[in-house]
Amino acid sequence: MFDKKQKWTGEEERIIFHFSEDYRQFLSKVKTEREFVKEGIILAEKNGFKAAEMFTKYVPGDKVYYVNRNKNLVLVVIGQEDLEQGIHYVVSHIDSPRLDLKANPLYEELDLAYMKTHYYGGIKKYQWASIPLALHGVVVLESGEVIEISLGEEEKEPVFTIPDLLPHLAGKYQGERKTSEVIQGEELQILVGSMPTKVETEEVKDKIKQNILEILKRNYGMEEADFVSAELELVPAGKARDIGFDKSLIGAYGQDDRVCGYTSLRAILEITNIPMKTAVCFLADKEEIGSTGSTGLQSDFLNYFTGDILEKTKGSYHEMMLRRTLWNSRALSSDVNVAMDPIFKGVHDAQNAAKVGSGVVVTKYTGARGKSGTNDADAEYVAYIRKILNEGDVCWQTGMLGKVDEGGGGTVAMFLAHLGINTIDIGPGLLAMHSPFEVASKLDIYHTYKAYKVFYQAK
Repeated sequence: MFDKKQKWTGEEERIIFHFSEDYRQFLSKVKTEREFVKEGIILAEKNGFKAAEMFTKYVPGDKVYYVNRNKNLVLVVIGQEDLEQGIHYVVSHIDSPRLDLKANPLYEELDLAYMKTHYYGGIKKYQWASIPLALHGVVVLESGEVIEISLGEEEKEPVFTIPDLLPHLAGKYQGERKTSEVIQGEELQILVGSMPTKVETEEVKDKIKQNILEILKRNYGMEEADFVSAELELVPAGKARDIGFDKSLIGAYGQDDRVCGYTSLRAILEITNIPMKTAVCFLADKEEIGSTGSTGLQSDFLNYFTGDILEKTKGSYHEMMLRRTLWNSRALSSDVNVAMDPIFKGVHDAQNAAKVGSGVVVTKYTGARGKSGTNDADAEYVAYIRKILNEGDVCWQTGMLGKVDEGGGGTVAMFLAHLGINTIDIGPGLLAMHSPFEVASKLDIYHTYKAYKVFYQAK
């Protein structure tokens, strides 16, 4: 029987708060998938991991990392057992809902300069209006030079915002709209300036827009045409914060799914022995839009790096060897679940819903009505997970994504399962998931880390 009791006791409380403070600081620093990969590489190298290109052969105990297009990071600890007996994968995604600048975003109207955006992932659009936003990302100039941008996180830096309509005038204009349309996609435009250029010329019609372009040229060396080859994301500005009088919760942007990315990363970094099974921490991209593209889990990257591990470990590689390895492997799709909120408990089956502070959530299946679009873990694998969590003294619970006909959602689990890998979803429950300020319990965060650490070491 699993333990759902509160574990705020003695020494463990101190450990939970210490771990959560490290996580809070990391989350404040890392707000995009590129930033996560960059910081992850720094931590990996500090803990003895080396880039895969530095190896021609792997032996048990080697610590290796792979990078894919600066948006995927894979950490590997080579185990004692033959790879064809299976690998233990923990797979998290490090992208989060956000606003992306369009390829031609900048315009001027009514003496104001705005930039147009396109939202990424599932959001309630109205939540992104009238809050401070920071700009993160890269611009690749025509010369090929890569310019990194992070603006709006420091106190003296400017922020951006999407001005909402005042309630005095919103009655008919917004009041009759559906909730999903209170702010429409094309209205998600950020305010970026109101001062005209100081350069006197009759050739320039939009002088405020011109001033913005001059600032961009001066600060980043970019021209207006360089927006085409840019990946610039608007995210909520500000640091992750403790919540509550007792500071038992953390509120922040992007905890779906960087809470799992961080805990799975920490867990593999702290492997000091040679595990029986080869351990893999895979930090993926694009989950929020269906795991598409060359950095999403529907790409062939998992096969690519697993094949490379086989070749450098066994000295040879062929397709059947890879298929056998994957078929004998186990995985945790390390993604968050929803925690039941007493204010909105009507959307849940309380008997089967996850609760804040009751530990990491084991989710047998996600999907929508009728389990559509899910991996449904088999009973034998669920029993294996129960056993190792209980033996590892992990506080855990089960959960679902709402009532049967209420909604649902997907994770990367089904893409792992398509390869024949035994897979189940495990991660903490969140309040206000997909909002600009998601909430997680420090106890749940710590036991998520503890669950991944147990899995990496399991036989």
